[in-house]
Amino acid sequence: MHERAGRQVSRAIPRTYWVAGTAVLLALLFAAAATVAAANGGSAAPAPAAPRTPGLHSADAGFARDMAVHHQQAVEMSFIVRDRTQDEAVRTLAYDIANTQANQRGMLLGWLDLWGLPKVVADEPPMSWMGSAAGHGGHAGHGPAKPGALMPGMATKEELEQLGAASGRDAEVLFLQLMTDHHKGGVTMAEGCAQQCGTPVERDLAQGMVDAQRSELTLMADMLKQRGATPRG
Repeated sequence: MHERAGRQVSRAIPRTYWVAGTAVLLALLFAAAATVAAANGGSAAPAPAAPRTPGLHSADAGFARDMAVHHQQAVEMSFIVRDRTQDEAVRTLAYDIANTQANQRGMLLGWLDLWGLPKVVADEPPMSWMGSAAGHGGHAGHGPAKPGALMPGMATKEELEQLGAASGRDAEVLFLQLMTDHHKGGVTMAEGCAQQCGTPVERDLAQGMVDAQRSELTLMADMLKQRGATPRG
């Protein structure tokens, strides 16, 4: 009987020490927290601010809307030339452009949905979010374009029809020339967002566009040279 009681007491002692030790540890932690709070003026560190949602006419929203339209034409031209030539180098380039820009377009439109903003603003001229930097390159003039005007580097309806009617080398050269103009305009737009957009992930995407399209501009210049042609103007 005494041996059993002794065993029970001996088992209880370690548990008692563990509980006491835990209590001491918690007390030390609370004391340390109180010391830190006192050093910070008696208040806890402020919670990080929630990300700011871009406004309707912000650079973030304007770039997303305009580049979605710009990318759509690049995808369209890429599909056209894939049906007009059997050249594997051109077809591979066209596939890469279509795949990349279709995915990026989906991201841009997804952000507009996330921000609760429309994909089209009827009374807002293209590129107005860029201010004085708008209109450089392609068919556009200087300054923000009028509503419905083409954005930098975009092909006209007539040029798209010419591409659809061409075949073989003629289609390859025209595609490379049109896409060169298109990329130059796209780089200008993406540089604008990289400098002006307030959303970090969108700025990163824009800078990625700049880097990738500059690389493709060099590739397309080489492909034009191989075909005895040069970029336009």
